Amino acid sequence: MSGADSITPSRDASAPMIESAPVMSASWPAHVFHELQTARVVQVAYVPDAGHGELIDLCHADTAMRAVSLTTEEEGVAMLAGAWLGGQRGALLLQSSGVGNCINMLALNQECRIPLLALVTMRGEWGEFNPWQVPMGRSTGAALETAGVLAYRADAADDVAPTVRAAAALAFHSSRAVAVLIGQRVIGTKSFEK
Repeated sequence: MSGADSITPSRDASAPMIESAPVMSASWPAHVFHELQTARVVQVAYVPDAGHGELIDLCHADTAMRAVSLTTEEEGVAMLAGAWLGGQRGALLLQSSGVGNCINMLALNQECRIPLLALVTMRGEWGEFNPWQVPMGRSTGAALETAGVLAYRADAADDVAPTVRAAAALAFHSSRAVAVLIGQRVIGTKSFEK
């Protein structure tokens, strides 16, 4: 089993947290970025997240995109609704723990039929070290579905870009809120090591 497949408990509680090698294709963020470009996404709202780090960097580097760092995830729902009303497409990048912050705001998309494309990096699953991530990680899909968001999972790196492509088409062509849940096995886990 690799370090990304298991948690290695530290004997020293003060040992620094070290990211383990993620179980992913090194190119999945680049493929997702290409899918966002193909879907004509020009605004990207995000709360800083290591799982989306490379994708966020790509969005910032593209002069045709506007990447906006948020203080809380529900701001992105409102920002992207405004983008849509102004004739632009957007995507929200967030972690599963931030989904709970969006639940009330998602009524905007449901009631007004404003599309939303959300890419959610999952926590609280595969080899999670932080117990506070587990409750929302376990309920993210159900919470989104209850709020009227269609949720699709990608648990293999090769499935992420095609799932984003399908979700973007569904969101923007049918004016629906759609989320892609990117499994923790794709983005990797964290652990405490000496």
